[in-house]
Amino acid sequence: MRKLPLYAQIILGLVLGIIYAFVSSYAGWNEFTINWIDPFGVIFIRLLKFIAVPLVLFSIISGISSLTDVSKLGRMGAKTLAAYLLTTFAAVGIGLLVVNVFKPGTHIAEEQRIKNRIKYEIWVQETEGVEITDGKHFLADPQYATYIEAAGAELQQELSNADVEARVQATQSMQTGGPLQFFVDFVPDNIFSALTDAQKMLQVIFFAIFFGIMLLQVPEQYSQPVKQFIDGVNEVFLRMVEVVMNAAPFFVFALMAGVIANMADSPQAVFEIFKGLLSYSVVLVVGLAIMVFIVYPALILLFVRKISYSSFFRRMAPAQFLAFSTSSSAATLPVTMECVRDNLGVSKTVTNFVLPIGATVNMDGTSVYQAVAVVFMAQMHLVDLSLAQQLTIVLTATLASIGAAAVPSAGLIMMIVVLQSVGLNPAWIAIIFPVDRILDMCRTVVNVTGDATVATLIAQSEGELEVKPEEELP
Repeated sequence: MRKLPLYAQIILGLVLGIIYAFVSSYAGWNEFTINWIDPFGVIFIRLLKFIAVPLVLFSIISGISSLTDVSKLGRMGAKTLAAYLLTTFAAVGIGLLVVNVFKPGTHIAEEQRIKNRIKYEIWVQETEGVEITDGKHFLADPQYATYIEAAGAELQQELSNADVEARVQATQSMQTGGPLQFFVDFVPDNIFSALTDAQKMLQVIFFAIFFGIMLLQVPEQYSQPVKQFIDGVNEVFLRMVEVVMNAAPFFVFALMAGVIANMADSPQAVFEIFKGLLSYSVVLVVGLAIMVFIVYPALILLFVRKISYSSFFRRMAPAQFLAFSTSSSAATLPVTMECVRDNLGVSKTVTNFVLPIGATVNMDGTSVYQAVAVVFMAQMHLVDLSLAQQLTIVLTATLASIGAAAVPSAGLIMMIVVLQSVGLNPAWIAIIFPVDRILDMCRTVVNVTGDATVATLIAQSEGELEVKPEEELP
């Protein structure tokens, strides 16, 4: 197995983990899998997460303090944010395109869609500040009177869902601030508190940038020992990544076995979970695949030209398969940085600056997902979204993806914001709960690939890209 490249070992571990999970659930070993195998997957994610935050901190400080021209930082920052915004807009646009072309919400039985529509109209009546905008009024039509009682009971059940309530409350707490709350949240009031919370990665980045710039301002006799210390600590964390990745195939096996074992008790139950939401899942995966296999490689081929289509995927494969396994851009960040720096040839300065920001603000996979999911849920409730509402989805999904934490299923919370922005019931997120974990794994692959693409483009524009031949890759 050691003769295989790392990405092939990870693929093997992932496939074996899935096969084992189905055999385990079929043979009734799920309890054993959850108690004795799944914990190793949890340990793996924890290892990567505890490495990620200090690695971001010391990598950014090291990258900035090594700059000889401070103006380069502002130029690189502007390019990075512009590139991330453009790919996010593209992601939302692709999501809206595929969901409007394939219309997954129309594949549900018509009778159920009518009942869903009546539930929606009852919710509108009971909710202040929301109104029906598509001109349909099923509640006033006598032919649908028999649906009202059952629809009302189902609506109350939806609204009492504890998971939904928790996420709605989380969203409300985010929306209580003023228009500049995002910038307030960007600045930490306690850097040690920020270092212990993965959802405060932006605060860690702010501190690291500020510290790095100030390090350039003090006399060299004071700054040099600090730089040497930071560079040394950074190298230690990079070495930690290498050690953890040597065991990645086993950890990925345990992670995949645990994920499927926790989803359902039998293979039939897992298939049933997907069967009910098959059309939605397929359309979302199509949108995500367009980003990964068409948009990003096209940008690389158009602006870089030093990396072939197949070579790009071979160089990024360890990070992509790890992203699929962990469902977390933050947990995958150490490996993403290693792939981008050592395999794609992006300089240490660009890697250390662009990727930590991308892991926090660039959520292209989440953007595709929000666009597809919101329109899908509207379609299954017979709600026709206007062009203005779909443009609102583009804007809101873009802004929401920037604020989405780089942790599993954070996009569900941000989706509530998008649903509310177009007057739809936030409780609808419960519809997609059953398949969210697996689809989140696919979304994370898009996020990580997008980060790597932007980092490569920035490095090319700054003259800091040295692509090694494949035979020289580690």
